[in-house]
Amino acid sequence: MKYFLLILIIFATSMLGFSQNEKKFIREGNKQYNQKNYNEAEVNYRKSLQNDSNYFKGKYNLANTMYKQKNYDEAARLYSSIAEQEKDNKIKAKVYHNLGNSLLQKKEYDKSIEAYKQALKNNPTDIDTKYNLSYALQMLRQQQNQKNKDNKDKKDKKDDKDKQKQDQNQDKKENKQQQQQQQQKDVKKEEAERMLDALKNNEKKTMDKVKKQKVVNARVKIEKDW
Repeated sequence: MKYFLLILIIFATSMLGFSQNEKKFIREGNKQYNQKNYNEAEVNYRKSLQNDSNYFKGKYNLANTMYKQKNYDEAARLYSSIAEQEKDNKIKAKVYHNLGNSLLQKKEYDKSIEAYKQALKNNPTDIDTKYNLSYALQMLRQQQNQKNKDNKDKKDKKDDKDKQKQDQNQDKKENKQQQQQQQQKDVKKEEAERMLDALKNNEKKTMDKVKKQKVVNARVKIEKDW
């Protein structure tokens, strides 16, 4: 029994040491954070989590530091992981508010709106959250309008491209028809020229034959009847 009590005392003492170290790192982290030395603050907040990775203050302050360093992905991940961990409504509202801010920076407006709604659920009178929610709703509408415009522009470009292709095909078809018609005209012209040449040749042959006949007739004497 004595040994058991001794172990409990040692364990409690060690846990007290861990708790003091955590608080020490938190204090140092807060000091660096207030001086805007966010890299140094991050190091201390991470040290405060070495013995307890779910230590709320360490995670929350680390998330704030990541937000200040514009690492919004990591900040959102940390806020999400502790959103339901805290039981105090006012503190929970702050977590959701900051989560909404991180998602807002990532332009994930629909998700940020849900986070702000959760913040207001826990603290309905928070003016900053109400303002940010209104802003997120406005940005979501703009995003959707821009998306619709982009889709329309994309469709118009596709329609223009299809029309241009159709026009090109039509032009090719008309050019081909014109070429065929021209070829047919050329063939008819060649046939007409051949026929004309043939007629000329036949006419020449006929004239030559007539001339020869006249020459023959001129040479033959015709006796006159008395």
